[in-house]
Amino acid sequence: MENLLFSEYKLGNNLLKNRVVMAPMTRSRAINNIPNDLMAQYYGQRAGAGLIITEGTSPSPNGLGYSRIPGLFNKEQAQGWKKVTDAVHAKGSRIFVQLMHTGRVGHQLNLPEGGRVLAPSAIQVSGNIWTDQKQMQSYPVPEEMTLNEIEDAINEFVESAKLAVEAGFDGVELHGANGYLIEQFINATANRRTDEYGGSAENRIRFALEIARRTVSAIGADRVGIRVSPYGTACDLGVYEGLEETYELLAAELNKLGLVYIHVVDHSAMGAPSVSDSVKEKIRKNFKGAYILSGGFDAVKAGKDIEEGKGDLVAFGRPFISNPNLVEKLKTGAELRMADMATFYTPGEKGYTDYPLD
Repeated sequence: MENLLFSEYKLGNNLLKNRVVMAPMTRSRAINNIPNDLMAQYYGQRAGAGLIITEGTSPSPNGLGYSRIPGLFNKEQAQGWKKVTDAVHAKGSRIFVQLMHTGRVGHQLNLPEGGRVLAPSAIQVSGNIWTDQKQMQSYPVPEEMTLNEIEDAINEFVESAKLAVEAGFDGVELHGANGYLIEQFINATANRRTDEYGGSAENRIRFALEIARRTVSAIGADRVGIRVSPYGTACDLGVYEGLEETYELLAAELNKLGLVYIHVVDHSAMGAPSVSDSVKEKIRKNFKGAYILSGGFDAVKAGKDIEEGKGDLVAFGRPFISNPNLVEKLKTGAELRMADMATFYTPGEKGYTDYPLD
């Protein structure tokens, strides 16, 4: 029987050549936060995937919390990304940019002049973060966003989505996962607000829904997806009362907007807390667009889960780093090359574009 992982799939207006998705992975190669030729080569090498979702890309100077992550809020950045989208399209693949505002997960040294570490509430992340200037530094206490600043951030996502279309992207993925700004609003352990953006589940999901609603209005629902991570504990987030009901409501409200997909993070295969089947089922039941599975898949399990209706597309992350031709290897069952973790976030081609293409 044919493995459905390698079958075509209609995602909105895009016909994908297979159901393999290259997951978004921060690689920290964007010098001065501008996409470059090296990044175009990297993504082009991996365009065997039906859909590529880029590394987290900030829609705002305030969202560039990590060293050397790309932005998409000015023309120079858009021109850099155009090299990437051209390289991917030349290989017959489709590409969405992941819009990621880091919020409180950042450091002033990683931000451009005038950039600020903002969050729904002034709650500091524990631990340290890398800066190129002074190496490891403690996370700062973020500034609690005013209502005007929330409005500004929403508009930044929308303007970035418009630039994404200009840069040739087939769509955008709103990063509502992994402890970054959108999830900081959703998660009750990071959001202690008492206004219309805090407290109840309806209020905590308002930021995500406003961004989604206005982005859909700006570029079309078939070009907008979202990534979520229920039960995720990245960047100091915790589990809270009513978590599953929060995601059930979020899925239903996003469904009303007609988003093209929802991408559900499950990193339990890498040691993260497990994501309950019940919350996945609640999301699947309430969201009728495409569902992207992720987390510890091989070709057989991916095909089986698609066959059983658990998802429509399957995202693969780290295997794509060291196996540019991952799709072909998944088809043939060839042994996968292991990635060098020491070069995940270092500048330059080593551990980035120099993996063999066989």
